[in-house]
Amino acid sequence: MHRLDTAREHVIGLYRIVIGFLFACHGIKTLFGLLGAKAPAAVGAWPGWWAAVIQLVCGVLVCVGLATRPAAVLGSGSMAFAYFTVHMPTGLLPIQNGGEAATLFCWGLLIVVFIGPGRFALGNLPVLQRGSQPARARATA
Repeated sequence: MHRLDTAREHVIGLYRIVIGFLFACHGIKTLFGLLGAKAPAAVGAWPGWWAAVIQLVCGVLVCVGLATRPAAVLGSGSMAFAYFTVHMPTGLLPIQNGGEAATLFCWGLLIVVFIGPGRFALGNLPVLQRGSQPARARATA
């Protein structure tokens, strides 16, 4: 066992929190015109406004650790879509086409899908966990 293995779940949890927070910040920036945005996106505008809604909702869910994997799948897929439809037509490499953030969020969220939420996730609370017993059996136990 490597000496850093004891911190693994904590580091995974912190990674998930940071990725989720930063992803949500992008949604806040676009939806509300905050955090350095010039103006908010027009409500319902395709694809910017919808992408921002996905960023905000999925970012918050990933950050707090609720429905982490489904939210990370949706967020990762939306960033792949953004890269291939918005960025790639202007150049192949992310450094050429301004798609660094989309690429990093796509792969960062995909990692969360496979490694799970780690520590500090609300989904890890015993009240929110599904057991193998039916609800009636758990209530009587």
